[in-house]
Amino acid sequence: QVQLVESGGGLVQAGGSLRLSCAASGLAFSAYSMGWFRQAPGKEREFVAVVSRYNGDTDYAASVKGRFTISRDNAENAVFLRMNSLKPEDTAVYFCAAALTSGVPTTTRTYRHWGQGTQVTVSS
Repeated sequence: QVQLVESGGGLVQAGGSLRLSCAASGLAFSAYSMGWFRQAPGKEREFVAVVSRYNGDTDYAASVKGRFTISRDNAENAVFLRMNSLKPEDTAVYFCAAALTSGVPTTTRTYRHWGQGTQVTVSS
Protein backbone atom coordinates (compact mmCIF):
# COMPACT_ATOMS: atom_id res chain seq x y z
CA GLN A 1 0.00 0.00 0.00
CA VAL A 2 1.02 3.61 -0.33
CA GLN A 3 3.04 5.01 2.54
CA LEU A 4 4.32 8.52 3.09
CA VAL A 5 6.52 8.87 6.14
CA GLU A 6 7.65 12.28 7.32
CA SER A 7 10.67 12.95 9.50
CA GLY A 8 12.86 15.82 10.60
CA GLY A 9 10.47 17.77 12.77
CA GLY A 10 11.38 19.05 16.20
CA LEU A 11 11.79 22.03 18.47
CA VAL A 12 13.80 24.99 17.20
CA GLN A 13 14.26 28.59 18.23
CA ALA A 14 12.94 31.42 16.12
CA GLY A 15 15.35 32.18 13.31
CA GLY A 16 16.54 28.60 13.16
CA SER A 17 16.25 25.99 10.43
CA LEU A 18 14.89 22.51 9.92
CA ARG A 19 14.83 20.09 7.02
CA LEU A 20 11.81 17.84 6.70
CA SER A 21 11.93 14.63 4.70
CA CYS A 22 9.17 12.46 3.30
CA ALA A 23 9.90 8.91 2.19
CA ALA A 24 7.37 7.47 -0.23
CA SER A 25 6.68 3.83 -1.03
CA GLY A 26 4.01 1.81 -2.81
CA LEU A 27 3.44 4.33 -5.60
CA ALA A 28 5.00 5.42 -8.87
CA PHE A 29 6.65 8.37 -7.21
CA SER A 30 7.70 10.24 -10.33
CA ALA A 31 4.06 10.31 -11.52
CA TYR A 32 2.97 12.37 -8.52
CA SER A 33 3.24 16.02 -7.69
CA MET A 34 4.33 16.21 -4.07
CA GLY A 35 3.18 18.78 -1.56
CA TRP A 36 3.70 19.89 2.01
CA PHE A 37 0.82 21.11 4.12
CA ARG A 38 0.60 22.13 7.76
CA GLN A 39 -2.02 22.29 10.45
CA ALA A 40 -1.80 24.30 13.64
CA PRO A 41 -4.07 23.58 16.63
CA GLY A 42 -7.58 24.83 16.03
CA LYS A 43 -6.86 25.76 12.42
CA GLU A 44 -7.53 24.19 9.06
CA ARG A 45 -4.85 22.36 7.14
CA GLU A 46 -3.10 24.79 4.83
CA PHE A 47 -0.90 24.57 1.79
CA VAL A 48 2.82 25.22 2.26
CA ALA A 49 4.69 24.12 -0.87
CA VAL A 50 4.48 21.83 -3.89
CA VAL A 51 6.87 20.43 -6.48
CA SER A 52 5.51 19.14 -9.79
CA ARG A 53 5.99 15.62 -11.05
CA TYR A 54 7.69 16.38 -14.34
CA ASN A 55 9.76 19.49 -14.56
CA GLY A 56 10.21 20.38 -10.93
CA ASP A 57 8.05 23.49 -11.03
CA THR A 58 7.35 24.73 -7.52
CA ASP A 59 4.84 26.92 -5.73
CA TYR A 60 4.78 28.27 -2.21
CA ALA A 61 2.34 29.85 0.19
CA ALA A 62 2.97 33.57 0.50
CA SER A 63 3.76 33.15 4.19
CA VAL A 64 6.76 30.91 3.51
CA LYS A 65 8.02 32.17 0.15
CA GLY A 66 11.69 33.09 0.37
CA ARG A 67 12.19 31.09 3.57
CA PHE A 68 11.19 27.54 2.60
CA THR A 69 12.48 25.43 -0.28
CA ILE A 70 10.87 22.24 -1.55
CA SER A 71 12.81 19.67 -3.54
CA ARG A 72 12.45 16.07 -4.62
CA ASP A 73 14.68 13.12 -5.44
CA ASN A 74 12.88 10.73 -7.76
CA ALA A 75 15.69 8.19 -7.50
CA GLU A 76 15.17 8.03 -3.74
CA ASN A 77 11.36 8.43 -3.78
CA ALA A 78 11.70 11.35 -1.41
CA VAL A 79 10.60 14.94 -1.06
CA PHE A 80 12.17 17.52 1.21
CA LEU A 81 11.27 20.84 2.77
CA ARG A 82 14.08 23.09 3.86
CA MET A 83 12.78 25.67 6.33
CA ASN A 84 14.92 28.69 7.18
CA SER A 85 14.26 31.76 9.30
CA LEU A 86 11.57 29.92 11.21
CA LYS A 87 8.96 31.91 13.09
CA PRO A 88 6.69 30.93 16.00
CA GLU A 89 3.74 31.09 13.59
CA ASP A 90 5.31 28.24 11.60
CA THR A 91 4.52 25.92 14.52
CA ALA A 92 2.28 23.14 13.24
CA VAL A 93 2.11 19.51 12.25
CA TYR A 94 3.58 19.23 8.76
CA PHE A 95 2.16 16.72 6.32
CA CYS A 96 3.54 15.30 3.11
CA ALA A 97 1.01 14.54 0.37
CA ALA A 98 0.93 13.06 -3.13
CA ALA A 99 -1.29 14.20 -6.01
CA LEU A 100 -1.64 12.16 -9.19
CA THR A 101 -1.68 15.19 -11.41
CA SER A 102 0.59 17.51 -13.30
CA GLY A 103 1.17 21.07 -12.30
CA VAL A 104 1.44 22.48 -8.81
CA PRO A 105 -1.83 21.84 -6.97
CA THR A 106 -2.42 23.77 -3.76
CA THR A 107 -5.75 22.43 -2.51
CA THR A 108 -6.05 19.52 -0.09
CA ARG A 109 -8.78 17.81 -2.11
CA THR A 110 -6.37 17.31 -5.03
CA TYR A 111 -4.11 15.09 -2.97
CA ARG A 112 -4.81 11.37 -2.84
CA HIS A 113 -2.27 10.17 -0.31
CA TRP A 114 -1.15 11.68 3.00
CA GLY A 115 1.45 10.99 5.61
CA GLN A 116 0.87 11.01 9.35
CA GLY A 117 2.70 14.27 9.91
CA THR A 118 5.68 15.53 11.87
CA GLN A 119 5.53 18.19 14.58
CA VAL A 120 7.45 21.41 14.13
CA THR A 121 7.59 23.75 17.12
CA VAL A 122 9.27 27.14 16.91
CA SER A 123 9.92 28.90 20.20
CA SER A 124 10.19 32.66 20.50
